Amino acid sequence: MARDRNQGEDFSAPLRRLILGVILLVLLGIFLVWRIDSPRVERFRAQITDAVVPNFDWAMAPVTGTVNLLRNFQSYQRIAEQNRELRRELQQMKAWKEAAIQLRQENARLLDLNNVRLDPQLTYVTGVVLADSGSPFRQSVLLNIGARDGIVDGWAAMDGIGLVGRISGVGQSSSRVMLLTDSSSRIPARIQPSGQTALIVGDNSVAPHVDFLETPDLVRPGDRVVTSGDGGVFPGGLLIGQVATDPSGRLRVRLAADYERLEFLRVLRHHGQETPDTTGTLISPLTPEVFVEETDG
Repeated sequence: MARDRNQGEDFSAPLRRLILGVILLVLLGIFLVWRIDSPRVERFRAQITDAVVPNFDWAMAPVTGTVNLLRNFQSYQRIAEQNRELRRELQQMKAWKEAAIQLRQENARLLDLNNVRLDPQLTYVTGVVLADSGSPFRQSVLLNIGARDGIVDGWAAMDGIGLVGRISGVGQSSSRVMLLTDSSSRIPARIQPSGQTALIVGDNSVAPHVDFLETPDLVRPGDRVVTSGDGGVFPGGLLIGQVATDPSGRLRVRLAADYERLEFLRVLRHHGQETPDTTGTLISPLTPEVFVEETDG
């Protein structure tokens, strides 16, 4: 058996060398044929290509699939990178959108403040609401303006539409506004169009009630409620809200100010109204002598 194994090895070695030599000769021949620059050889190469290449589609399929897979993977990497970039840009756009919405809302509220119709003689200071100390027993907000801005205790504060409250405490750089809904708030008011005077009394609810009406039958839900100016606390004509009735039939005021979004308040400079205490120069009081002459005539 050792002899048979040795004989097999003796035959296989020359055979391998022969096959290797034939392969090398064939490759060398193919190389030479493909390198010869001749029209006849060119036609021969074209015929071989037309005859061999279509029959090797099955052999080229794995290669083609691998190439396509690599291309698809590279394309997927590019798409993934673009997707990450788009996500970052979308996040930035969301932040910009939020900033734009806040600026638009802030601009709208400032425009609302500018659209309020006030007495031309009244001036104002606009402040930003810093904090809300709303509680079951006290309702007020804190502004970022104070004595250094000329704020005086008792001045009226408005939002873009109606009266919000009055200054009830002044610091050097801040002040506190007691809201109309506070239980300590009492505002003299006039109800239009009936002209009835009343007192708007806060009770820590969203709608203060109306007290001290002379003739309640003349007041209807929906009537405008404005400040009367009595007592010199507030200037007259500032909008408070509209009359409404609660389920028990009690008259209340649906406030015009938006208490849910108090961000800017306008504090009105009001130093009181001057009352004339002397007679004018155009009409002088009658003296006794003039009165006797007129009666004699």
